[in-house]
Amino acid sequence: MQYLYRDGDKFVFMDPKTFEQLEISSAVAAENGQYLTEGIQVNVLVWGERPLWIELPPKMEFTVVQTDPGVKGNSVSNLYKSAKLDNEMTTRVPLFINEGEKVLIDTRDGSYAERVKN
Repeated sequence: MQYLYRDGDKFVFMDPKTFEQLEISSAVAAENGQYLTEGIQVNVLVWGERPLWIELPPKMEFTVVQTDPGVKGNSVSNLYKSAKLDNEMTTRVPLFINEGEKVLIDTRDGSYAERVKN
C-alpha cells in the first residue's frame, strides 16, 4: 500500500494495483504514524475489511531540519545531540550531523542508524 495523506485522525493509503483507497485510524497506525511520509510503500495487515497493523521498512530516510551545529573535529560517534527531523520527530544524532543532512532512522525504536551518503 502507498501512503497518500492524513485526513484528520485517519491515514489514507492506496493499493497501487487497483487504485482502491483505504483509511486507517490513528489508533491502528499508533506510533508508526509519525514515520509516514507521502508516497512511502508499507505493508498493511487487514482482517476481512478491517486494517489491523502497518508494517514500516526497518529504516527510513529523513532530513535534519534543526540541530546544534557540528564542531570541526567532532567525529566521535558515541556522543549525541538532539535533532528535529522533517517529520516533526525529535531524535538523538552524533555530534557531526548538521542541519540539512539526511539520516536513516530505525523505525523500531526511533533511534539514529546512520548518515545517508550522497
